[in-house]
Amino acid sequence: EDYKRLRAAHRCVPCHSAQMRLTLALLACSAAAAAERACEALPPLTTTRTKPSVDGGSNLFIGGARKPWDGRVAEVTSPVFDEATGAKAVLGRLAQMDATAASWAADAASEAWDRGQGPWPQASLKERAAAIRAFLDELEKTKRDEIIEVLMWEIAKTKQDATKEFDRTVAFARTVVDQALQTDATEQFGRWTGVSGVRARVRRGPVGVTLMLAPYNYPLNEMYAMMMPALLMGNPVILKLPAIGALAHVLTIDALQKCLPKGVVNFVSGSGRETLPSVMQGGLVDCLGFIGGAKGADAL
Repeated sequence: EDYKRLRAAHRCVPCHSAQMRLTLALLACSAAAAAERACEALPPLTTTRTKPSVDGGSNLFIGGARKPWDGRVAEVTSPVFDEATGAKAVLGRLAQMDATAASWAADAASEAWDRGQGPWPQASLKERAAAIRAFLDELEKTKRDEIIEVLMWEIAKTKQDATKEFDRTVAFARTVVDQALQTDATEQFGRWTGVSGVRARVRRGPVGVTLMLAPYNYPLNEMYAMMMPALLMGNPVILKLPAIGALAHVLTIDALQKCLPKGVVNFVSGSGRETLPSVMQGGLVDCLGFIGGAKGADAL
């Protein structure tokens, strides 16, 4: 009967193919089953849990300092609704930088690089490793719980997933440091080697100012997967904070200020289409780290 009704409804010509009859019958059954499973829209998820409040809108983090910002600011909201207001929970604010402000971040990173003669690129590998370890220690000691809570609220991660992201990120960064300190012993020509009367060694070095963009689903982990090796080798970095997941990075500013030289890490927030063309066209970026779609990568 379903087959007959479907054929009449779609004005199909009679078909004696068993496969065609079976296909139409399956379509009819599938449509009927879907209709039976249809349910009313669920109300939004609400909670009375105390939400975080992070201010990333009053200042920019550029050149190792918090610079007052009186430009555009956007509220950062959660997918979770606040039971008290009936609206999406507001978690904080984020500066919406323009092209001019983004160029300040590039200038600060370039100054820290100083054509490879800045304090950070000129520091020894052991000195940079010690500074990064101190940063990771400070982050774990002072901001771990806050960052985990923000990841839960802003991206709707479970506590287990948010905790894993933070702990795995820190563990990865420590492994990068440990492995880098062993490169002289483990890499070919890492030690002084004599060949045909010539003694030489090969060591890793910095490339220059590095611009990095990471996605929203793992905003801390994916960014640090690029940032930590780059920092360790002596590259100043510009971090374009993701539109969703930026507040976790705002919470790292105190530790960055305390442990790393000024200008080594700089933040850009706001629309990527508005901020990044000026950064890329300025000619100060030597390396691009990008996790995202092909269209965005091609545009950059």
